[in-house]
Amino acid sequence: MIAVSIAAGSLIIFADRSQAADRDGGAQLAAMCASCHRLDGGDGGIPTILGMSPEMLTRAMLAYRSRERPSHIMRAIALSLSDEEIATVARYLAALNRQVRP
Repeated sequence: MIAVSIAAGSLIIFADRSQAADRDGGAQLAAMCASCHRLDGGDGGIPTILGMSPEMLTRAMLAYRSRERPSHIMRAIALSLSDEEIATVARYLAALNRQVRP
């Protein structure tokens, strides 16, 4: 019973650290997005990315990378990120969306 409790506690600590690292890494990566896309939920002519699910944003970035979706700027950004970095920023932006919108 004690071993199970220790293992469960270790998993919770690992998950918290992983989420914190994901949040910190996502914030750094999202700074690149903020230069064009507003991250306050507003739309200044360039579509917001805050309402997108992590899966949808990841698919869009991979489509830019493979040229399925045309955009020189977005392709360059997608090529500069690894698959994991794209997933990290997508999860961060989805979580940020929940904080911005009530």
